[in-house]
Amino acid sequence: MSEDHTPAAEEAQPAAETGELEALRAEAAALKEQVLRYAADAENTKRRAEREANDARAYAIQKFARDLLGVADNLQRALAAAPEAVDGPVKNFVVGVEMTDKELQAAFDRNGLKRVEPAPGAKFDPHQHQAVMEQPSAEIAGGGVIQVLQSGYELFGRVVRPAMVIVAAKGSGPQTSAEPQAHNPYDAGETDASGGAVDRTA
Repeated sequence: MSEDHTPAAEEAQPAAETGELEALRAEAAALKEQVLRYAADAENTKRRAEREANDARAYAIQKFARDLLGVADNLQRALAAAPEAVDGPVKNFVVGVEMTDKELQAAFDRNGLKRVEPAPGAKFDPHQHQAVMEQPSAEIAGGGVIQVLQSGYELFGRVVRPAMVIVAAKGSGPQTSAEPQAHNPYDAGETDASGGAVDRTA
């Protein structure tokens, strides 16, 4: 019986094979985890590229739209200054300006450009509004919009130009009934704890 086939050698050989197998399994698990990580990174990169491409398509007209806002503002000013009772050519001119303004707003709507024009009393939103003035108001609560000086616009939820507004100052709003005044023991006619009148002629 040779020394190579002793029981101790036979036991050492399966132990070595087991250790090598465990090492291979650990290496395979590490490689699998690395492959999954690379696949996740590739998927994230693909999604990011798609999102950036979609944003580029959606917001490609942002600069062009911003340039057109001046045209919309001038049409609004012309309509605000137009006389109410007109006849003849002037009436036709006013109607033409109104139609031009409506068509421009319709073109804005078709391309995702929406007007931001808060109603009086709406809460001031710093993400969509720009406060250019603050003044007290008896009707609008503090922090509410009193008046819109210039309409704002947003493109697919992204603000292209904030609305310029006047905001009610802190403490504004309908005045509530005055609270009852605190009890003052030094008013005339009050008595001290012993029942006598308080002497205030010191």
